Parts: sequence; C-alpha cells; structure tokens
Amino acid sequence: KSYAAATEQLYLTALKGFFEFLVAEDLTPLNLTQVQRRIRLRARRPGQRLPQFPKEDIEKVIEYAKYLTNVPAKDPAEGLRTLRDRAFLLTLADTGLRVHEACALRRGDVDWREGRAVIIGKGNKQAVVRFSRRAMAALQDYLNARAPLDGAQGRPLTSLPIFARHDRGAGKKIKPITTATGRNIVRQRVREALGEKAAGTITPHSFRHYFVTTVLQGSGGNLKLAQKLARHENIAVTQRYAHLSDDELDRAYYEIFEEGDEDEMTR
Repeated sequence: KSYAAATEQLYLTALKGFFEFLVAEDLTPLNLTQVQRRIRLRARRPGQRLPQFPKEDIEKVIEYAKYLTNVPAKDPAEGLRTLRDRAFLLTLADTGLRVHEACALRRGDVDWREGRAVIIGKGNKQAVVRFSRRAMAALQDYLNARAPLDGAQGRPLTSLPIFARHDRGAGKKIKPITTATGRNIVRQRVREALGEKAAGTITPHSFRHYFVTTVLQGSGGNLKLAQKLARHENIAVTQRYAHLSDDELDRAYYEIFEEGDEDEMTR
C-alpha cells in the first residue's frame, strides 16, 4: 500500500522502536545495526512545503499603507493609530523583524542617524536590524506626532516603546502594543486594502517572507546575504524562500536559450 512520506516515516519510526525492544529483551537474533541501516535506506523524507506568499497582495497593502495618512482622522487617537500602523507595516516589510521583535522595540534601541536598531531576537540573541529610509521616515512622523504624550510620561524617552497603544484603556499613557495587537493591525489593514475576503490571508510573517524574497531578488539570489539579514541560523530555511514565479522562470529561460537563436535567425 502507498503511504504519504510523513505517514511512512511515522510507521518506520515505530518499527525501529519495536526492533530495539526485541533486541534489548533478547527476543530476536537480528543485528540491530543492520536493521537500523535498512530502515534509514527505506525512509523517505517528507517534502517541505513552500511558505504561502501572496507577493502582489503584500505590495498592494504596502502601497495602501503609504497613503493611510491622506484620510483625515476623526480624533487625535485615530490619527496616531494611523501613523503607527503605517510605520508598523513598513517596518515589518523592510526590516524582516518578527512580529514580537517589532512590538518590543523601544526608542532607545534605534540609532536614528545610522538607520539601525539593536534588538534581542530569537534565542535571546542580540542582533542588528537595518531600516529603509521610508520605514525610518514613517517612524519619525509617528513619533513626532506622539511627542507631547511621550514628553508627559515622566521617564526617559529611550525607555518608551516605539509602537504604543492608542485606545481608551491606555488613555494618555504610553504602553507597548502586544503581539496580538500587532497581528490585528496587519489583519485590519489587509482587510481595508484588499477586502473582507483577504482578512487573515496575510500575516506579520508574510511580511518577513516578503523581506527575504526582496533581498534575494535584489541581490541576484545571494542566499548568504539573505540569511544574514533575516537572521536565519540555518541557510536551508532561507533557501525555502528562494523560489521564482513562472514569469521569472520563463524570462530567465528565454534569456538563456532564445537570444542566440534570434541572432541565428536574423543572419
């Protein structure tokens, strides 16, 4: 009977455990090393799914975010939320930050002259993250608008969160947004940009995928560079993002194989 690779691997693991039990209890004369070798040779690794990546839709959301502030706000809190959300989306798209990393950013983490931030990333490791000019500009617009609130907090500006709550619960206090709020920001703005049916199809991690793919395409497929900027420990993780669309494959193929033929035909 034919099984999926993952199911087959599960059964083979159980079989291996059964043989180990038999050998441990002296219930079989079989050579355990040979059995394990045969099982390894028989096993198929389950295929690794490519991450879902609606690139064109993400670019539409980014374009929508850039012009969010063109719509007049009903009140100051809504105006701050609009500026915050624009900065948040552009930060996710252009830095590769994970959602919890973005939500945890403090003003003191950012070197505004260099366009960098020092963060504590995955595995509690310190890392440097770079910001694009448009992300930095969006952050500055947001923080400038928030300056009166920040100045009234009675504590150093460097200790304040980059992305703050602007709701009734927070009032005039500057409190950091949670990871759940970060996800809700993405969900809400995706719905506004693409329609109700698109809600949930793009997540904060989709923006990280967008970042890695943009680096790969802009660097000619430099996996090492993309790995470093995305802070992947294993380059195999980065490689999962190095897929090309059918249009890109067609273009590359014809550039390689058809240009010479066209020259031959015109002679």
